[in-house]
Amino acid sequence: MANSSQLLKGILEGCILKIISKKETYGYELYNSIKTNGFDDLSEGTLYPLLIRLEKNNLLSSVSRDSPLGPKRKYYSLTKIGEEELIVFCNSWDKISKSVNKILGDDLIG
Repeated sequence: MANSSQLLKGILEGCILKIISKKETYGYELYNSIKTNGFDDLSEGTLYPLLIRLEKNNLLSSVSRDSPLGPKRKYYSLTKIGEEELIVFCNSWDKISKSVNKILGDDLIG
């Protein structure tokens, strides 16, 4: 699929918003959470540009804090707009995934 990377980015953005909605987190912790939950092929080079874009679009806010292990960490949290976007994503994902599963499961109508 020519646009599979675009599809993956959209899905990852929704997953990022969901993970951050549960608790404020920093990039590497988020990266590990995404990988642990099935996105094994995700690279840090994919994640950080997404975080920058989400912050630029006012879906995330960030604050730098000291780290016990070295340089400061940038912690992300959802903005009000990010919370609203997460709801839209979840509703869209539910509808799309049901439709795709119906077709892939051979439950086609007509």
